[in-house]
Amino acid sequence: MSAEDALLIEPRLHDLGDGFNVRRLLPFRLRRHVGPFVFFDHMGPAALAPGRGLDVRPHPHIGLATVTYLYEGAIAHRDSLGSEQVIRPGDVNWMTAGRGIVHSERTPAPERAAGHRVHGIQTWVALPREHEEVEPGFFHHPGATLPQAERGGVRLRVIAGTAFGMESPVRVYAPTLYVDLEFLRDDTFVLPPEHVERAVYLVEGEAQVGGTSLPATHMQVLAPGGDVEIAARAGSRVLLCGGAPLDGERTIWWNFVSSSKERIERAKADWLAQRIGQVPGETEFIPLPEH
Repeated sequence: MSAEDALLIEPRLHDLGDGFNVRRLLPFRLRRHVGPFVFFDHMGPAALAPGRGLDVRPHPHIGLATVTYLYEGAIAHRDSLGSEQVIRPGDVNWMTAGRGIVHSERTPAPERAAGHRVHGIQTWVALPREHEEVEPGFFHHPGATLPQAERGGVRLRVIAGTAFGMESPVRVYAPTLYVDLEFLRDDTFVLPPEHVERAVYLVEGEAQVGGTSLPATHMQVLAPGGDVEIAARAGSRVLLCGGAPLDGERTIWWNFVSSSKERIERAKADWLAQRIGQVPGETEFIPLPEH
């Protein structure tokens, strides 16, 4: 299927136990990326009992930026640069891996003790070839710093990139579309062709895209060009993602993304030898997969 074709992507469900599910939309066998987005996971919603929590041990990344955006809950980020940051609903955690970074993600102690709900989106953005080896960095943007507006019965927040005359403070490396839409009442919203590649993801609720029903937790990749009308019921949440086409294909192996297969092999060797970095104060790590 060519990049010009519209496509409905059904999620692949992964059960992590304790009623915590993750739905993966990208990469998909017929569509590996939309704009710079090469990985798209919808985690939860899930209710974690007191004493339970997320514990993603230290693991490495190269050649990408990870983007975490929550609707409910809290996640404590720590990385090999010494960054420590709890992300909460509406905030953005943007971690540029570049030539290599290691991080962990865990439930903060207060939420773990009390029990809590977790619901959010984690994406990977492939860096352009010229920036794949940039210095790693971590950037936290509180929700109040992101541009927001209400258009009719729709509240929108620009998570990253540009849209609807607004620009997020999150630094991006290529034209990017990443917008959260919250329908406050039954209404319609028009998505213009500002970005070449576009997709609509229905987080929850009921919606139609271009007059066709979009099932919840499914992604509709749009054909390029032209306005697209999104109609949704009150309480629905919709994410828009996309941007400029990638400057070439990417190899994705485990947590590594690169335009070079040889670079992936070097990253494997570096992680085996523990040369990428360590999270201060943490001794655990996720071993390199055998396959």
